[in-house]
Amino acid sequence: MNITELFLIAMTIILGVPYLIWRVFRTDYWAPLVVVQIVTGIVLGPGVLGKIFPDYYATVFAPPVIGALNGIAWWAVMVFVWIAGIELDLREVWRRRRECGTTAGLALAGPLVAGCLAALGMLAWRDGWMGEAAATWQFVLGVGMACSVTALPILILLLEKMNVLREPLGMRVLRYASLDDLAIWGVLAIILLDWQRVGHQAAFLAVFAAVAWLFRRWMARLKESDRWYVGLIWLAACGYGADWSGLHYMVGAFLAGAVMDRDWFTLEHLDKLREHVLLVVMPVFFLSTGLRTNWSVGGTAVFVAAALLLVASVAGKLAGVGLAGKLLGWARGDAWTIGWLLQTKALIMIIFVNILLDRHVITSETFTALLLMAVASTMLTVPIVAPRLKRLV
Repeated sequence: MNITELFLIAMTIILGVPYLIWRVFRTDYWAPLVVVQIVTGIVLGPGVLGKIFPDYYATVFAPPVIGALNGIAWWAVMVFVWIAGIELDLREVWRRRRECGTTAGLALAGPLVAGCLAALGMLAWRDGWMGEAAATWQFVLGVGMACSVTALPILILLLEKMNVLREPLGMRVLRYASLDDLAIWGVLAIILLDWQRVGHQAAFLAVFAAVAWLFRRWMARLKESDRWYVGLIWLAACGYGADWSGLHYMVGAFLAGAVMDRDWFTLEHLDKLREHVLLVVMPVFFLSTGLRTNWSVGGTAVFVAAALLLVASVAGKLAGVGLAGKLLGWARGDAWTIGWLLQTKALIMIIFVNILLDRHVITSETFTALLLMAVASTMLTVPIVAPRLKRLV
């Protein structure tokens, strides 16, 4: 078979297998399609399919096919992160800055501290977790932030699924998640700071700030149909600039969206674009993520590490939000509900740890443990929160 045929076989598997699992087993309540796609990506990776059917795996997922899939995955995830940046509503956050700052800060700090302690425990336990290019502080902070992440795009999908997206509770949670998203990318920039290329990075940020001001003035004068096209050009340019400077193209993608106003676009169109990206190209990213999973440290060790990180993430988030609830005088039970909703990880955390893996801050074994933790925490959200929301209606 030629490369085109192999590529189409791979695409059939990528799109078909998760959909069949989702529909046949009716997993939507505890595992939405996006979660099934992530899990299927892990199963189709070298750690499972590659071990059971090595010849078939080597044939279908040959290097040229993986190269083509990676190109689609890069663009898909850049567009997705760009949309997440656009959806940040910092003006509303500023209007409610005391409440949002307190909650978002504690929701981030709780799992960050717990995750950093878990990372130190992993390093003390055995070797093989930290990447060869990382300093200890980079690894510890990276794992801690991975435990703190809230996936804003997936949170939106889950809130919509539970019919609370436009309700007061849903809007509150989105404001807290927006602030945490902003902090996550800022910390990532610090982790990736390369002192040998700090001049390039400073130059990129300086040029970006100046060009972004001009870009915003220009975009405000365009009609919406032109804004979409110009915005995508801006996305590609910012991604290139960030990657050239030694940060990461994903940092550039987020910055490209963050300086754009959500009011420039019809909300319905923005929602549709996110849905279409999830439908058409993001499954390729999930597969490419699965292809990077590794169990060579030992399957048991990876699962133990994933369980440790899950406990740190959940306990830290609930503790942080619980403290915020007491300080702000929330109604009984609000902290529990909001804490679990902010526990949603999936995509953004997977993107975050993909970047850490690319930069050799973590190893593929740590990546696998964090990936399992992200999937588990996201799958827990709806079954735990939905019953309480029904009682409140």
